[in-house]
Amino acid sequence: MNRDFTSYQYVNARAEATRAGLRSFMLRVYAYMGFGLLLTAFVSVAVYNFAVEAKTPEGVLLTGFGQAIYTSWLRWVILLAPLGMVFFISARAYTMSSMAAEMSFWTFAGLMGLSLSSILVVYEYETIYRIAFLAAAMFGTMSLYGYATKRDLSSWGGFLTMALFGLILAFVLNWFIGGETLALIISMVGVVIFCGLTAYETNRLKRGYGEVFANGEMAKRLAINGALGLYLSFINIMLLLLSIFDR
Repeated sequence: MNRDFTSYQYVNARAEATRAGLRSFMLRVYAYMGFGLLLTAFVSVAVYNFAVEAKTPEGVLLTGFGQAIYTSWLRWVILLAPLGMVFFISARAYTMSSMAAEMSFWTFAGLMGLSLSSILVVYEYETIYRIAFLAAAMFGTMSLYGYATKRDLSSWGGFLTMALFGLILAFVLNWFIGGETLALIISMVGVVIFCGLTAYETNRLKRGYGEVFANGEMAKRLAINGALGLYLSFINIMLLLLSIFDR
């Protein structure tokens, strides 16, 4: 009887320790993501202030720096650099050290800030704040669902991946067609896809923690990789919402 009770206490204590560890792990993921977004916002505002001399109803007056990053061939390098970092981090997320993974993540967030500074030229701060708040509400709802649900959302992965490739293809197609209605539909579908990816990624991290919780180095690398995935979902939700409400 005492042995059974002691065994029960041990199992219960271990389960509680695992739950506490999972909460701490997810907080680390959200912390990485949150600070990454703050770094992106800071870099975006700083670059915008250096790039734009004046913004009037008649147009935007760019500085020499602004002309270089927004109108010259450099804009393509700036646009593609974050994408290159995503591929680099994803390919080496579980082979490089956690320190290297963390530095790569901060580098990516900074490059995203440089790339996204252009939206400050197009939209007013107030518009961006409102859309960011809406995107945060949608992201938070889906991430909470992914964490709280008892379901295994692994089956969503294949479908969402194919849907994402289809979305990219649709964007490319619409680039040549230029239809406003099609662009609106694509943006709305894109929001749904990235909301689904938010829930899927959160659920994947929750379940993946059980495999690496005993290895601090692996857990940190998983947290950084997960923060990258959630960061991208949030940014894409916000950009797609900007596109929708701009119309």
